[in-house]
Amino acid sequence: MKIRLVICVVSAISLASFVAARSIPEKLSPVIFVPGDGGSQVEAKLNKPNVVHYICQKQSDWFNIWLNMELLVPVVIDCFIDNMRLIYDNVTRKSYNPPGVEVRMPGWGNPEVVEWIDPSHSSTGKYFQDISQALIPLGYERMKSIRGAPYDFRKAPNENKQWFSDMKDLIEDTYTLNNDTAVTIISHSMGSPMTMVLLQQLPDEWKNKYIRRVISLAGAWAGSIKAVKVFAMGDDLGSFALSGKTLRPLQISYPSMSWLLPSPLFWKPNEVLVETPDRQYTMAQLKEFLADLDYTTGWEMRKDTITYSLNFSPLNVEVHCLYGTGLDTVEKLRYKKSVSVSEKPTLVMGDGDGTVNSRSLQSCKYWEQFQTQKIYSKGFDKAEHMGILTNADVIKYIVDVLSIET
Repeated sequence: MKIRLVICVVSAISLASFVAARSIPEKLSPVIFVPGDGGSQVEAKLNKPNVVHYICQKQSDWFNIWLNMELLVPVVIDCFIDNMRLIYDNVTRKSYNPPGVEVRMPGWGNPEVVEWIDPSHSSTGKYFQDISQALIPLGYERMKSIRGAPYDFRKAPNENKQWFSDMKDLIEDTYTLNNDTAVTIISHSMGSPMTMVLLQQLPDEWKNKYIRRVISLAGAWAGSIKAVKVFAMGDDLGSFALSGKTLRPLQISYPSMSWLLPSPLFWKPNEVLVETPDRQYTMAQLKEFLADLDYTTGWEMRKDTITYSLNFSPLNVEVHCLYGTGLDTVEKLRYKKSVSVSEKPTLVMGDGDGTVNSRSLQSCKYWEQFQTQKIYSKGFDKAEHMGILTNADVIKYIVDVLSIET
């Protein structure tokens, strides 16, 4: 999740213009937002045996830990990292919070917690808010026809099984709450493959009844080379105030990061992802690359999640894939000497939305040959991975689709 000042591109006047030339549909397809990596509010409660710095709290009641800008400042960020990291157990094949740390994602079903990742409603933490606001003139209502489905984005599908069960219930509840009207899922980034895994598990009869469509925004359907970059050097979240090197230990502790490594279905085994003067690391050699970074845990977590990357069976529902194009997106890492955490590689760029590669964003087209329901794929020039959520053309597309009578 990039932390940056988001400029609101949709004014009250432009929102009204989206619906001015059309009639309000008789039955609105209710919407459920499924967020991506970093797209859910997180609360923590502490009762720690020890801390990494004397200024860090040992004990606390529940408090907002993500997104909380006050925790992302020098020194204090060490406390944040120690509380938000995960510890992987190679025996149980599961990840755990550090001793004395409890974590929860508040607001199940409430769109508020995914409209604003920062509960203080600072512009930095705006997420699905502009899209939600654009739906209100159509007659949508929060908590009735606009819902939210937050989850622990640190973990991959294998450790989010309760979410899949709860999501099925939320869809059914939302359907009933809206006069038995099929639901539209609007997903972003990692939320799209999470939605994919959900729908792959459910029978067609159920989907025909409860799901009207999926609208995917910047869907990381097949992973991204950006995940390879994070393992190598971390990511600064788009903020000059943060350091990728500092955040790397936190980011690579998340099984979801291993899940977001490129899918073998869309990257050939012999494609070079990393190169040094002495050798090349292909898609088939990610294990060796992670070992040379001295992080074999990354490969263990990859083994736990690879089954999801290898299942690209069709969803058998209508899908709208909206994504950005024409932005430099990392395609390869190039080292001057050898793979090492101490050396910052050069990033070789290709096309995408700045975060996810084009082939992953557009991989939903693969389903066209396998399902009768339509697949719509549309690129938006220079629509950045996070910026797509506030892009006026994208919001108009969503409003147009949802204005169709069902």
